[in-house]
Amino acid sequence: MQKFSYTITDEIGLHARPAGELVKVAQKFGSKVTLGKDGKTADATRLIAIMGLGVKKGDALEVCVEGADEVDAAAELKKFFSANL
Repeated sequence: MQKFSYTITDEIGLHARPAGELVKVAQKFGSKVTLGKDGKTADATRLIAIMGLGVKKGDALEVCVEGADEVDAAAELKKFFSANL
């Protein structure tokens, strides 16, 4: 299992457009990608679940990736978060 934390720097937080792009990135991999915030978790392949976390600027997200291609998936997700959020 690969884990990393990311603190959201986008002024609007994790809103619909980047959340939709995040879903696309997560769906490219066979690994299960889970986002966690304040004790709640969401499947990163489900837009409504991500939006339900209510992630705002300054919130820390815990990203867990588990599966056969977890190393590649975690690396790509880190790049995505840095570039978009």
